[in-house]
Amino acid sequence: MPNIKQAGKRARQALVRRASNRSTKSEIATARRIFVTAVESKDKAKAMKEFSAFCSMLDKSAKRGIVKNNTADRRKARAAAMLAKLA
Repeated sequence: MPNIKQAGKRARQALVRRASNRSTKSEIATARRIFVTAVESKDKAKAMKEFSAFCSMLDKSAKRGIVKNNTADRRKARAAAMLAKLA
Protein backbone atom coordinates (compact mmCIF):
# COMPACT_ATOMS: atom_id res chain seq x y z
CA MET A 1 0.00 0.00 0.00
CA PRO A 2 1.44 3.39 -0.95
CA ASN A 3 2.32 5.73 1.88
CA ILE A 4 1.78 8.87 -0.20
CA LYS A 5 -1.57 9.87 -1.71
CA GLN A 6 -0.03 10.70 -5.08
CA ALA A 7 1.65 7.28 -5.27
CA GLY A 8 -1.74 5.66 -4.79
CA LYS A 9 -3.22 7.72 -7.59
CA ARG A 10 -0.30 6.85 -9.86
CA ALA A 11 -0.83 3.16 -9.13
CA ARG A 12 -4.53 3.44 -10.03
CA GLN A 13 -3.73 5.33 -13.22
CA ALA A 14 -1.13 2.73 -14.17
CA LEU A 15 -3.74 -0.05 -13.87
CA VAL A 16 -6.13 1.76 -16.20
CA ARG A 17 -3.41 2.61 -18.72
CA ARG A 18 -1.98 -0.91 -18.70
CA ALA A 19 -5.43 -2.34 -19.46
CA SER A 20 -5.95 0.14 -22.28
CA ASN A 21 -2.52 -0.52 -23.78
CA ARG A 22 -3.01 -4.29 -23.64
CA SER A 23 -6.35 -3.92 -25.38
CA THR A 24 -4.83 -1.82 -28.15
CA LYS A 25 -1.93 -4.25 -28.62
CA SER A 26 -4.43 -7.09 -28.87
CA GLU A 27 -6.36 -5.19 -31.56
CA ILE A 28 -3.12 -4.68 -33.49
CA ALA A 29 -2.32 -8.40 -33.30
CA THR A 30 -5.83 -9.24 -34.51
CA ALA A 31 -5.52 -6.80 -37.42
CA ARG A 32 -2.20 -8.40 -38.36
CA ARG A 33 -3.71 -11.90 -38.29
CA ILE A 34 -6.58 -10.77 -40.54
CA PHE A 35 -4.08 -9.19 -42.94
CA VAL A 36 -1.89 -12.31 -43.06
CA THR A 37 -4.96 -14.47 -43.69
CA ALA A 38 -5.96 -12.21 -46.59
CA VAL A 39 -2.45 -12.42 -48.05
CA GLU A 40 -2.35 -16.21 -47.71
CA SER A 41 -5.71 -16.51 -49.46
CA LYS A 42 -4.24 -14.36 -52.29
CA ASP A 43 -7.13 -11.91 -52.12
CA LYS A 44 -5.37 -8.74 -53.19
CA ALA A 45 -8.30 -6.34 -52.70
CA LYS A 46 -8.98 -7.54 -49.17
CA ALA A 47 -5.26 -7.60 -48.38
CA MET A 48 -4.90 -3.96 -49.45
CA LYS A 49 -7.86 -2.96 -47.27
CA GLU A 50 -6.54 -4.87 -44.25
CA PHE A 51 -3.01 -3.51 -44.80
CA SER A 52 -4.38 0.02 -44.64
CA ALA A 53 -6.29 -0.72 -41.43
CA PHE A 54 -3.24 -2.42 -39.87
CA CYS A 55 -0.93 0.48 -40.71
CA SER A 56 -3.45 3.00 -39.41
CA MET A 57 -3.66 1.18 -36.07
CA LEU A 58 0.12 1.03 -35.80
CA ASP A 59 0.50 4.74 -36.59
CA LYS A 60 -2.11 5.75 -34.02
CA SER A 61 -0.63 3.55 -31.32
CA ALA A 62 2.89 4.84 -32.07
CA LYS A 63 1.61 8.41 -31.82
CA ARG A 64 0.12 7.63 -28.40
CA GLY A 65 3.27 5.87 -27.23
CA ILE A 66 1.72 2.41 -26.91
CA VAL A 67 4.30 0.95 -29.30
CA LYS A 68 7.58 2.59 -30.24
CA ASN A 69 7.97 4.36 -33.58
CA ASN A 70 10.64 1.99 -34.87
CA THR A 71 8.55 -1.03 -33.93
CA ALA A 72 5.56 0.34 -35.83
CA ASP A 73 7.74 1.15 -38.84
CA ARG A 74 9.30 -2.32 -38.83
CA ARG A 75 5.92 -4.04 -38.67
CA LYS A 76 4.56 -1.86 -41.48
CA ALA A 77 7.62 -2.60 -43.63
CA ARG A 78 7.24 -6.35 -43.12
CA ALA A 79 3.55 -6.17 -43.96
CA ALA A 80 4.31 -4.12 -47.08
CA ALA A 81 6.87 -6.73 -48.15
CA MET A 82 4.23 -9.46 -47.79
CA LEU A 83 1.83 -7.37 -49.86
CA ALA A 84 4.48 -6.78 -52.53
CA LYS A 85 5.08 -10.52 -52.88
CA LEU A 86 1.36 -10.97 -53.49
CA ALA A 87 1.37 -8.58 -56.46
